[in-house]
Amino acid sequence: MTAKLSASAVALGLALLLTTISATRAADQTITLTLGIRSALALERSFRTVLIGDPNVVNVHTHNDRSVILEPLNLGATNLVFVDERSIAITNVTILVCNPGAI
Repeated sequence: MTAKLSASAVALGLALLLTTISATRAADQTITLTLGIRSALALERSFRTVLIGDPNVVNVHTHNDRSVILEPLNLGATNLVFVDERSIAITNVTILVCNPGAI
């Protein structure tokens, strides 16, 4: 049980580090979504992993190695960190989910 806790702590620390790196290296962007309406997001570079800040706000469906479909689940804000095959954060996207008609 201790090994799992240590691995979880390391994974959390790595995720926080990657978020910090992406803020300084990648062009951050904010995307506003409407609850109930899916949206496509294309990236300039290929990614291997997406880290979701709050999976209760948005779900991410991988389309291919450079694009995803964003599915807003609940009102709120979260962020997505896209990580490449070398475990380097390539972009950090802020997601805002609003009510229909609020945009």
